[in-house]
Amino acid sequence: MNESQAGALRVGFGPAPAVAALREQPGITRVPTPFGPSAWMLTRHSDVRRMLGDAETFRNGWGPEDLDGLTPDPRQLSGDHSGNLLSLDPPDHTRLRRMLTPEFTVRRMRRLEPRIVEIVDQHLDAMARRGAPSDLVADFALPIPSLVICELLGVPADDQAEFQERTNRQLDTTLPQDEKVELARRSLAYMNELVARARREPGEDLIGMLIRDHDDELTNAELVGIANLLLVAGHETTSNMLGLGTLALLRHPDQLALVRDDPESVPKAVEELLRWLSVVNGGSPRMATRDVEFEGCTIRRGDLVMFNLPAANRDPALIDDPDRLDITRETTPHLGFGHGIHHCLGAPLARMEMRIAFPALLQRFPNLHLAIPDVQVPFTTHQAIYGLENLPVAW
Repeated sequence: MNESQAGALRVGFGPAPAVAALREQPGITRVPTPFGPSAWMLTRHSDVRRMLGDAETFRNGWGPEDLDGLTPDPRQLSGDHSGNLLSLDPPDHTRLRRMLTPEFTVRRMRRLEPRIVEIVDQHLDAMARRGAPSDLVADFALPIPSLVICELLGVPADDQAEFQERTNRQLDTTLPQDEKVELARRSLAYMNELVARARREPGEDLIGMLIRDHDDELTNAELVGIANLLLVAGHETTSNMLGLGTLALLRHPDQLALVRDDPESVPKAVEELLRWLSVVNGGSPRMATRDVEFEGCTIRRGDLVMFNLPAANRDPALIDDPDRLDITRETTPHLGFGHGIHHCLGAPLARMEMRIAFPALLQRFPNLHLAIPDVQVPFTTHQAIYGLENLPVAW
């Protein structure tokens, strides 16, 4: 198996065929990695869930100070990861997560609901005014989560258009590397400005509340890291779910009709789409801190471990007929938001956005259909977060 087969090259909505094939083989398999040493690949739901749930045995960060001079974490070469929960282990992770968790409860997220409804309606109005065809990715799936993040972070109204344009360009995989670096620099500079402004006058947004409640516990670098994490984790994932989810429903018109016409079906539909689409292929490699047995194989102390969420969420051991989209099935313990201490903090917000956006779109345009042949819809096959390059639609 080569590196691309290890998790990046997906086909349609399913996992990469080579990775799905690994799930059906006995034991677990080593695969190449882009940073040197090979890694064990976990593809079964029970194995991935077990590994993600054991943060003591499988560390997210590693370095010479951790495990007797082993190869440092290559991700650290890219700079300071202050505030990035995905790159941290306890106790730093525990400290930051404790501060952030109260701000992401379902009750707190409901404060954003009226604004999310307004944002969705504004974009549907704009699509209707411009008329068909429309690129659902550019006109709906990308801008809505971006503006929700603006609300969450307290980006002033006068800055939102520029913030949204910069964010959307950062997600453009076709940009030259030097332009990506410049956009990242500008984004970091803006986040520093946002934090400095909130230090002077804390608002009711997330950054302001963190400063009011934990001013003496958080550095500026950590606040900037938190803001950047929310920008990426809370924007691209939800955007790609909205685009891919709409295409999935267009290919299953009976289930589309349920989402459009039956409000009670929407929560189950969102969970099934999260399982079936699994837009996040995996996460940062983990390093074993001790010898441990998986599927009759020994993962040695110091070994790297990778995992594939699309394969795990379509494990036949999890549910019957896992490759079939069925929004009426009982909700399964899918791993679309991960598991364990790194379970997605923003899951309540992402669910709310999808529960509002999908039925609103389908009710506004009950005759929504593709404006190009289905086989021409372009998937982003080489990205860590799976999605669509564009989705031309008409109504």
